[in-house]
Amino acid sequence: MIVNGSGGKPDIAYPCPWGYKVIGSDVERLRSAIAEVIQERPHTITPSNTSLTGKYHCLDVEIVVTSEECRIEIYECLRMHPAVKVVL
Repeated sequence: MIVNGSGGKPDIAYPCPWGYKVIGSDVERLRSAIAEVIQERPHTITPSNTSLTGKYHCLDVEIVVTSEECRIEIYECLRMHPAVKVVL
């Protein structure tokens, strides 16, 4: 990724690997949500942080995105899923 010098959006060369942090209260429901959105595309899921109280869990998702539209679509689909509280 190269940050555009004019203060605009970063210039991203596609296809490229992209990471999402998916946060929710139930790890298995998060895994199901990710599988539902990503479907057959190759990806990896890595457990990340858990809140001190154990109420929230974070999974890191790595996938190769082929375009800005693809990257944003995955983000929006994850964000709108009822099992997901936050996507970063």
